[in-house]
Amino acid sequence: MKFGYARVSTVNQDLETQLQALEKECCNEIYSEKFTGTKADRPKFNELLSKLKEGDTLVVTKLDRFARSTVDAISTVKELFERGVKVHILNMGLVENTPTGRLVFSVMSAFAEFERDMIVERTQEGKMIAKQREDFREGRPKKYSKKQLEHALKLLETNSYKQVEDLTGISKSTLIRHKRKVAR
Repeated sequence: MKFGYARVSTVNQDLETQLQALEKECCNEIYSEKFTGTKADRPKFNELLSKLKEGDTLVVTKLDRFARSTVDAISTVKELFERGVKVHILNMGLVENTPTGRLVFSVMSAFAEFERDMIVERTQEGKMIAKQREDFREGRPKKYSKKQLEHALKLLETNSYKQVEDLTGISKSTLIRHKRKVAR
């Protein structure tokens, strides 16, 4: 049997492209989850691994969806090979249980881990540079200016929350939060 596995790291990311690729590959069962790859305990992946038996094939779209590190990738593939399970990484091909196949897989795993580490490093560097700016604010930018919020609170003196929300586009919860902040 062919089993597919799809994973994205955050709930805001979309699994659709991976799922379509796994369906196109004719997987009998597809497991998917929105779970960070930096954690070893990925519930759906662990469930899938426990189900695989001799003669099955595990299909994953990309190597970085499969394992969190080179060591993790190599040990997982070694365990699957020992159980007689084939591993097919769509952007790499079928991983063969031969000295050459294991070597290629190890090298590709190392590159995937290196790429992830470089992304983290560049992100941290960018953050450090941004923190040097005077106007740096960590987190999401504010949607409404102080002036807009003050105007909305002024409108609340003669209008309902719903009316102010319709007039300004500022939600009731944001108005309540800002009103509490000003009252402090």
